[in-house]
Amino acid sequence: MSVSNSFEQNFGERGAQALTLIRWAQALSVLLLTGCAAEPPAVVMLNPAPRGPHAIQGIDIPTDASDVLGELQGGNLDFVARYYRDPASRWPTLSASEAQRLSSLGLNIVAVWESHSHDPRYFTYSSGYYDAMSAYRQARNIGQPISSAIYFAVDFDARDARLEPVTQYFRGIDAGMIAASGGRRDYRVGVYGSGTVCDTVKLAGLAQYAWLSNSTAWGGSVGYERWNIRQGGRLARLSFNHDGNEATSDYGGFRIAGAETAPTATIASSFQQPTAVSAPLTVNNAAVPAAMAAVAAQPQPDAGESAAAPVPAASGPSPDTVVSESTPERPSLLGSFLSAL
Repeated sequence: MSVSNSFEQNFGERGAQALTLIRWAQALSVLLLTGCAAEPPAVVMLNPAPRGPHAIQGIDIPTDASDVLGELQGGNLDFVARYYRDPASRWPTLSASEAQRLSSLGLNIVAVWESHSHDPRYFTYSSGYYDAMSAYRQARNIGQPISSAIYFAVDFDARDARLEPVTQYFRGIDAGMIAASGGRRDYRVGVYGSGTVCDTVKLAGLAQYAWLSNSTAWGGSVGYERWNIRQGGRLARLSFNHDGNEATSDYGGFRIAGAETAPTATIASSFQQPTAVSAPLTVNNAAVPAAMAAVAAQPQPDAGESAAAPVPAASGPSPDTVVSESTPERPSLLGSFLSAL
């Protein structure tokens, strides 16, 4: 009787220990599976790497590209971005002869208007109207093909309350383009700026193309993927002042007719007409002088500001810079399990 009771007592204690071990093993398996399924630490790419070795590659250059045609010819480039400007600017404007030379090399041209683009005070409806009229006139003078694009630069970090003046500026551009074209939209519109600016203007239906600035600290730029052109750093193989860029297949570039036997314009057919905007678009013969007078009456930046260097290269990190958020070290699951036994 006493032996039987002792056996039952010992068996019961060992059975309880075995049951405890089984339960710990089940808990450990759940913890291990949870740890394996956990998401890795977030990685923030300050300037994402190019999309691949076959990306369309180009540059923007503030000076006459005719001076560096030799390097451009052997530079393995697809396009060169050049500027339309206010006549008072000290920087050279894209000319018909320069456009012909670039086209003869088989290079596409990207046209961008820049005037006081770093000054938030400049961005008004009337300024946009005036700039569109001026850009249209320069585009026609060099023979830019109809339906290619003209980009307009917003070269500062516009956020919050400063976004509405930028939107009004592009409403003025839309109205100016219609007026200059005789009621049509002969040229498509692009916006150069931060991710926030590009997204705001495109979502408003006021631009069909987005050119993302290399200033990665500007609002909405990190992770913005709806760009047609993305600005980067300098290309080591080129000796002159420039910014490197990459582009999608549809970015609004063009070539000048008569410069070569190849097709005269590189223009994708996926363009969608911009959505209607609420700003008044009715233009008559009195609209242009009225807009010009409005521009002349508004406060203008100092003369020195119009001489600012075009689209300066960003001072941010190199394109390959990757910053990972710090993540505390996970405790040892096996150690926790063994110490609890």
